[in-house]
Amino acid sequence: MSTVAKPAGAGDLAGVEAVDRPPEVVRTSQLGGLLRSMRPKQWVKNVLVFAAPGAAGVLFHPAVLLRALAAFVAFCLVASGMYLFNDTFDADADRSHPVKGRRAVAARAVSPRAALAFGAVLVTAGLAVGAADGWAFVAVLAGYAALSGAYTLWLKHMAVIDIAVVASCFVLRAIAGGVATNVAISQWFLIVASFGSLFVVAGKRHGEYVDLGPRRVEARRSLGVYPASYLRYLWMVSSAVTIGAYCLWAFEQAHLHHGFPWYELSIVPFVLGILRYALLLECGLGAAPEDVILGDTTLQVLGVVWVAVFAAAVYLGR
Repeated sequence: MSTVAKPAGAGDLAGVEAVDRPPEVVRTSQLGGLLRSMRPKQWVKNVLVFAAPGAAGVLFHPAVLLRALAAFVAFCLVASGMYLFNDTFDADADRSHPVKGRRAVAARAVSPRAALAFGAVLVTAGLAVGAADGWAFVAVLAGYAALSGAYTLWLKHMAVIDIAVVASCFVLRAIAGGVATNVAISQWFLIVASFGSLFVVAGKRHGEYVDLGPRRVEARRSLGVYPASYLRYLWMVSSAVTIGAYCLWAFEQAHLHHGFPWYELSIVPFVLGILRYALLLECGLGAAPEDVILGDTTLQVLGVVWVAVFAAAVYLGR
């Protein structure tokens, strides 16, 4: 693969280029290790629960907002619990990874028994919080936990299936937001959410492929099956479908809501954001999507502009 210079504004993505250095063991108390293993940085993924009510224009209704916030907290708790289960079962493989070797269980800062017990507490607490949004939401949340558990135990070793499962976990977050707030989910929403998730996950696998080099099979068996060209093909196809579906949705909404062309204008920052993320993937920076999003200023600005224009379309363009 040709070498591509790291684009300006990509931020200091900790550990992304540390392939040749052994992981540094972070000394911490067991409680500190458990809290670190909850991966609060990855809670940014759970903002997807706000997508459906936000797109429907009802997010700021007090009752809807409270239900969406409860869904967000529930997903953060359950996801953190599943991360602890994953860290426990993957501890041996993580020790050979340049970044994951720093995880508390892999670094032996937290015992496997403590990690499993705390993970069970978090999942139970998340399901209890989710009960406030109704049993339909709890069913989606439990489905997410079951899928995550199956991924940890065996699905992560099955090429293609592993990518589909991780993408499905993103989509379940978006669906859960609609279920929690009683918002109907459109076919366009599902298409954009599904292929957008596939785009991110394909980029994540490509980033891992680049980072790990010849050690990729030790850390993740399925990476020994994927050629880099296939992962690049996958993110190209999924990003094309995501852009196409969003454009069709925006023009359809503009036809239904006459006035200032907010919907059409929202296409510009949306597409630029996809293209910017694709550039970062090409540079091998996609292994940790949350680090890419939190570490790239240009991507953040495009995201803020898109949210502002999209909000104007939904809340002012009716």
